[in-house]
Amino acid sequence: MLLATKTQPAEVVRAVFGLPESAGMLRGENRVQELVAKGPDLADLRLTTHLIGPLQSNKINAALRWVDAVESVASADLAQGLAKRLEPGRVLEVMVQVNVSAEPSKSGVVPSQALALAEQLALTPGLRFTGFMTIGANTTDESQVRAGYAELARLRDQAQARGLGTELELSMGMSNDLEWAIAEGATIVRLGTAVFGPRIVAQ
Repeated sequence: MLLATKTQPAEVVRAVFGLPESAGMLRGENRVQELVAKGPDLADLRLTTHLIGPLQSNKINAALRWVDAVESVASADLAQGLAKRLEPGRVLEVMVQVNVSAEPSKSGVVPSQALALAEQLALTPGLRFTGFMTIGANTTDESQVRAGYAELARLRDQAQARGLGTELELSMGMSNDLEWAIAEGATIVRLGTAVFGPRIVAQ
């Protein structure tokens, strides 16, 4: 399970991850600015932190200082940029973000391009391809949301059949649809409001 800490101040994140129930859980941030801002205050907790939002090339260096994995790789250019900026000997976990809903507002490659990008990641020195990520369709239609998650699971199966990894992760599902994602095989669900309550909006 991954706890998405978007807009949550460092003291709240610290309090939640200090609870026994949070042992072993991942932390996820959507924005590099928040990674950088909270990083020093949370460094002593040694949380495994994933970037789950889009990453621009000019923010790669800042992100790499604070993340253990990038779930939102949606292009070969971004993959190469990450690999080039890694310190010698460091291996970064990466996932392919797929736009299974075809919604223009969502990031990610189209499903037909996902396996090709996964192959590129698996062959890029310094990167370790660990699976696929998606954001479900913006609808309350269970069948539509689950169809997208099922498609991601098929991509995972095809990637494993091609020898791109074993036990690849499926990062899908959030607070509003986690049951549907789990039913379709999610191995990482990204919970925010279900744990922290409503997001804090700057005034």
